[in-house]
Amino acid sequence: MFATPFYFSLIRKYVILVGTLFNNIKISKTDADGNTISLVKVPITYAPKDKMLARVTQDPNIDRQTATIPLPAISFEMGKMTYDGSRKLNTVGRISVKDADNPSNFKYQYNPVPYNIQFRVYIYAKNAEDGTKIIEQILPYFTPDWTTTVNLIPEVNVTMDIPVILNNINYEDSYDGEFKERRAIIWSSDLTLKGYLYGPVKKSGIIKFVNANFYIPSVADGKLSDAVGVTPIAEKVTVQPGLDANSNPINYFGGPNSNTGTIAYSLIEEDDNYGYIIQIYNTDEIE
Repeated sequence: MFATPFYFSLIRKYVILVGTLFNNIKISKTDADGNTISLVKVPITYAPKDKMLARVTQDPNIDRQTATIPLPAISFEMGKMTYDGSRKLNTVGRISVKDADNPSNFKYQYNPVPYNIQFRVYIYAKNAEDGTKIIEQILPYFTPDWTTTVNLIPEVNVTMDIPVILNNINYEDSYDGEFKERRAIIWSSDLTLKGYLYGPVKKSGIIKFVNANFYIPSVADGKLSDAVGVTPIAEKVTVQPGLDANSNPINYFGGPNSNTGTIAYSLIEEDDNYGYIIQIYNTDEIE
């Protein structure tokens, strides 16, 4: 069942999406008169809070400029993934595109499976105002979600709108030691990304002829199984594309050699402007 390897980097793309939402935040530094003296871009990294706090406080010589990471800063991490049955699509539904390497074939992929992916974002600041400057640049965009269009699987042109929901905001001040210890004010937020996971891309030839047989079994005592394989065909329906030699669509059958009939359906391409020829045969006409 799991013998076919495939990988679309979807989880990696979702992680990049969350990081991209917060990778261009800037705060201004002002002097005592309120004049802007610099514009600082807030760095962001993928890391849990404990690792970041260890980097903030790891060096006893806190006056050395390169000893610890600069604040303010942002980090984020991915949490648990849960199946979301409320967004389930029809399992047998699928999308298909023409195979660029072989135009006579199509690539197709069945509907994805919906999963909610939890993320947590941490904002670190050494004073309260830096933290609020960052928070106030984020919250207005989540109402409570921010939706981004993502090209999930370029191979079959799958582009989806992916919402990221802001669930809550928490505030924490980690300063509880000696005066010389470095302070870190932390804002943390929980996000839910409503993503999708896809199965493998498959290939199939183009169907140009359909033959459907209909049976009307006589069932005795409600035993339908007794009628299987012994009941004659009551009616047969065939469907095929129709196109004359002058590339005009037709929906009748005059024979491949007829001046007004269709050419052989095997010669009709999928991007031709063809019609549909439907033929119905009753029991007497079926050989």
